[in-house]
Amino acid sequence: MQAILLCGGLSTRLGDITRDTPKILLEIGGKTVLQHQIELLVDAGVEEVVLASGHLHDVLQERVGSSLAGIPIRYVREEKKLGTGGAIKNAMTAITRFPTFVLNGDILLDASLRDMASSLRPEMDGILLGVEVDDARSYGRLIFDPDTLHIEQFVEKDPTHEGAGHINGGVYLFNESIKSYFPDRDSFSVEYDVFPHVKELYIHPYKGTWIDIGTPERLNFARENLTHLIQTHRGQSEE
Repeated sequence: MQAILLCGGLSTRLGDITRDTPKILLEIGGKTVLQHQIELLVDAGVEEVVLASGHLHDVLQERVGSSLAGIPIRYVREEKKLGTGGAIKNAMTAITRFPTFVLNGDILLDASLRDMASSLRPEMDGILLGVEVDDARSYGRLIFDPDTLHIEQFVEKDPTHEGAGHINGGVYLFNESIKSYFPDRDSFSVEYDVFPHVKELYIHPYKGTWIDIGTPERLNFARENLTHLIQTHRGQSEE
């Protein structure tokens, strides 16, 4: 199995922190975000990783090289801004076998993706990691059938919503059929231009520690609070 890591963004919200260092190479608990993600993917059965790079591509390639933790690393460089969907479409030129994981390059979580991998069936187009949050007002929500887990609707952020909800966790598992939903253009959003049109898209509900490190505040929170959880999970996976 292969995986794509989306790591080509400018990371403007992190300011000087990522002026010379790609966000995916920031360290959390003595390991880079990339190392944490690769460990997570290897645990789920991934054997090769494609980095969808762009900003600071040369720095990323020089520091990472052609392998990490025994896993081959390939690069597909964005020559212009492609959006999340365009970046996935571009990176899939390097994918030779499906199913394929796709991860946002700033996501950390403390649970295994093995159950998600084993849930994908041939008739599905894909599965999204749906993270349950206690207060979903600040997020777009995933509405799904509780029995089949089929995603029925993508609801925009609603500040009047009360209570918990499932949000897009930035971790996807796709069969090759997902490519038929990609628009015939280079730049587009997977969240807005693809997912709402996919017929067989399902959720993998997840309730656990999850965070994206896209702001200095969340990066500091991850460094202060997630290291132990991540290392504990890794230890359990190796037993």
